[in-house]
Amino acid sequence: MSAPAQIRTCLWFDTEAETAARFYVSLFDDARITHVFPMRGDPEGRAFLVHWDMGGQSFSAMNGGPHFTPSPAASIEVHVADQAEVDRLWAALTADGGKEGRCGWLTDRFGVSWQIIPQALIRLMGTEDEARAQRVTQAMFQMNKLDVAGLEAAATA
Repeated sequence: MSAPAQIRTCLWFDTEAETAARFYVSLFDDARITHVFPMRGDPEGRAFLVHWDMGGQSFSAMNGGPHFTPSPAASIEVHVADQAEVDRLWAALTADGGKEGRCGWLTDRFGVSWQIIPQALIRLMGTEDEARAQRVTQAMFQMNKLDVAGLEAAATA
């Protein structure tokens, strides 16, 4: 019998793989770097590949050069408990060159797309009341960073 497969998401960077991975693990209490593979022969001592765990998921960051860049077609989706966590992560991820997007999406300074989603949105969208879900959706469409109070207000309007 063979060992179970290990699955991890790999993010491609030009030269900032280790910097990005260390930044990402700094954002979450349960995150940690698990291994740094050096880029053999690199005079600057950069990593070739960095493995880390975050939110129960395994990730890799690779310094692969300028051939590919991140796309919003793939994003890291983070479900958080409350508005304070939305605000904390949003501020950290948009700092130093990150950019706000619509509907809870943002791009961090490394070009990686994220979705910061409060649990309230999942709860409010999970309703069987079609009109209520539609009001919440329309409110979300007007937001960059998701606002729990605004979503709740739309649900009860």
